[in-house]
Amino acid sequence: MSRVHHQQGGEPSQRMLRVAELIRHAMSELLVRSAVGDPLLEGQAMTIQEVRMSPDLKLATIYILPLGGKNSADVLAALDRHRKFLRGEIARRVNLRFAPEIRFKGDQRFDYGAKIDALLELPQVKRDLAEKQEQSE
Repeated sequence: MSRVHHQQGGEPSQRMLRVAELIRHAMSELLVRSAVGDPLLEGQAMTIQEVRMSPDLKLATIYILPLGGKNSADVLAALDRHRKFLRGEIARRVNLRFAPEIRFKGDQRFDYGAKIDALLELPQVKRDLAEKQEQSE
């Protein structure tokens, strides 16, 4: 029987994780070397937080965030314009039977973290946490 895969709620397989990491390294190398040739991307520092692969390794979702969060929509649009070129370059660097389709998404982790921090700073939450800590002591 086949293993439960990431799309079905299970954990990603070791192969999915390994291929995702190889694609992440190849993509960051392309961005560092300014291989794309787009003026918007050349002056932009970006982080690639994660790459998620589909179970059949034919789709890679690259989560990317420009440093400072500025021009996020413009950067994603520029990367989408150069998707075909980037897919070819990734295929040359990562030895797979099929070159995976790639798609780009903005990474929302920092926004989520800031939202959680803001919630923890609310006076009601601080009061509740202080009460709970007093009860445990």
